[in-house]
Amino acid sequence: MRSLLVITNADAGTSDEERLAEALVVLREKASVEVAKTSNPGELDGVLHRAGGRTVVVAGGDGSLHAVVTALHKRRELDQTTLALLPMGTGNDFARGNDIPLEIEDAARLVLTGEPRQVDLIVDETGNVVVNNVHVGVGAQASRKGHKWKTRLGAIGVGKVNLGKLGYPIGALLSAFHPPSWRLRVELDGTVVNDVDRPVLMVAIGNGGNVGGGTELNPDADTEDGLLDVMISRAVKPSAKVGYVARLRKGEHDQRDDVVTLRGTSVKVSGDEFWLSADGEISGPERSRSWRLERAAYSMILPR
Repeated sequence: MRSLLVITNADAGTSDEERLAEALVVLREKASVEVAKTSNPGELDGVLHRAGGRTVVVAGGDGSLHAVVTALHKRRELDQTTLALLPMGTGNDFARGNDIPLEIEDAARLVLTGEPRQVDLIVDETGNVVVNNVHVGVGAQASRKGHKWKTRLGAIGVGKVNLGKLGYPIGALLSAFHPPSWRLRVELDGTVVNDVDRPVLMVAIGNGGNVGGGTELNPDADTEDGLLDVMISRAVKPSAKVGYVARLRKGEHDQRDDVVTLRGTSVKVSGDEFWLSADGEISGPERSRSWRLERAAYSMILPR
């Protein structure tokens, strides 16, 4: 019998607990399951210390997955661990981009029937990891503005649809009317692909393609292809910003003439002071930051 360690947020609400209970019924039909609730990095580290080779199942959203991957990376155990995901967040962008079902019982069945596949990871020069996507400029500003809308709308549901995923598009729309542009130097694999004489609206670096609950920021990104997808938007004029946001909502922004899409394995951004959003976590301000791809960094149970 397979052995699973399910890690969940100790602060999860009643609705999440009910969804987790549904998933556990499915998992326990064919696996031995231990559930561990954690509320801070110290508790998480202690739980992972006793994982003992079991498949680690993250019951949570993108933030929870980021926290577990970060902890395993710091413990130097990431490449020795197989992970699985029960998507229970608001956005669930990693799940969306990797065909993990959003219906909790279907996701639990995938944990039992899927195959471990090697997925990539983004690591910055400070050792911080990015599981899905990192972006700077108006995207980070949209995330900052969108967070309050995500919180407000996250309490509203229509059937099984949680409106919290609208937070990012609303933030992007609000940001379109008041953002500055940024003068940034972008280097891809050591080659300058944008210099400070060409202002940008944002730069997005994707391991996965989705952000903010399904907005396809890097539409062609693939967590298994060994490449970073880089999107540079130069839509800095007022009318261009509005057009960019409209196309972004449809995932068609990369078709614009003022948007550049590239691929590589390392990226450096420097210049004007900027904020960044990495897996939805906002940090900054920064003047320079670099990222590299770590290919096949860990195993994740995904559809066959």
